[in-house]
Amino acid sequence: MKHSNPLLKGVKSPKFITCGEVMLRLTPPNYEKIRVATDFEASYGGSEANIALALANLGIDSTFFSVVPDNSLGKSAIRMLRSNDVHCTPVILSTPEETPSHRLGTYYLETGYGIRPSKVIYDRMHSALSEYDFSNYDLNKLLEGFDWLHLSGITPALSPSCAQLILDMLRVAKEKGLTVSFDGNFRSKLWTWEEARDFCTQCLPYVDVLFGIEPYHLWKDENDHGKGDWKDGVPLQPSFKQQDMINRAFQERYPNLKCIARHVRYAHSGSENSLMAYMWYEGQTWESKLFTFNILDRVGGGDAFASGFIYAMMMGYPAEELVNFAVASSVIKHTIHGDASIVDDVESIRSIMDMNYDIKR
Repeated sequence: MKHSNPLLKGVKSPKFITCGEVMLRLTPPNYEKIRVATDFEASYGGSEANIALALANLGIDSTFFSVVPDNSLGKSAIRMLRSNDVHCTPVILSTPEETPSHRLGTYYLETGYGIRPSKVIYDRMHSALSEYDFSNYDLNKLLEGFDWLHLSGITPALSPSCAQLILDMLRVAKEKGLTVSFDGNFRSKLWTWEEARDFCTQCLPYVDVLFGIEPYHLWKDENDHGKGDWKDGVPLQPSFKQQDMINRAFQERYPNLKCIARHVRYAHSGSENSLMAYMWYEGQTWESKLFTFNILDRVGGGDAFASGFIYAMMMGYPAEELVNFAVASSVIKHTIHGDASIVDDVESIRSIMDMNYDIKR
């Protein structure tokens, strides 16, 4: 592999690592509602695990760090990741003494159809990851030899120990010179807007590549009364001018940010959406094509965008191709059952990227 990305400083075969929770996903078949379901299809997923899996399928040396219970469910989740070429050697198989609840996080997905949106019910409180004590864990050893670390705003919402773990990983990663990407990934069912904002504010000084800023502005400053039209939060569907203003404000406040990327969704129904993206890179804002498509499984679309973006950046794609490849990666994920993209053919993503799409917003 040849790379021209300055963030990777000439690294020829980048090694990627991420940390998060892998969960059991239970879904009623045939778009049934949960309250009448008698059967559930089982699979595994979770934001960071989805990204590790997608990158591994695209040929990136990809490692996942987590804690799962030392039982059949935990081992099954790790077996799924390993079957997709994700390295799981650092994963901790916890005992009941280490994590008293001794459980794998679970979520239930009620898949939407037409005008009916999808619905998610979480059952992840007291999961093994959230209960584990990382205070004596050797993060220097964990991150040794890696070039890229990806984290999200989901994991720190699980428990105080997880929040401290993420901050410690960020600090160690920057000390070791890793490229760091971070996805705000706000989840209102896990913590409040204010809690998410305050925590993510602490993360921003360590981040090189920022995803997922759309639900809220990620810094807290008592003297900051907002930036124009986005003082009460970043618009979900901003114009180019609005997004450019947001990008410039973020980069001015945090000059360590080398790249800012977000995808924008237009939901025509539960079964048909459009996606496009904005990106701040090389001192300017870029806009992708708009892609309109039908949905088989929407879960993990944002993770597929992030994994596509990371892959394209690792490969040194030029800016315009970079942002379009990321959106195309998300689009193709919407045609795949399960949380993660299992596409192992880069050309199939590029073929979608190169198609012409009718504008439909």
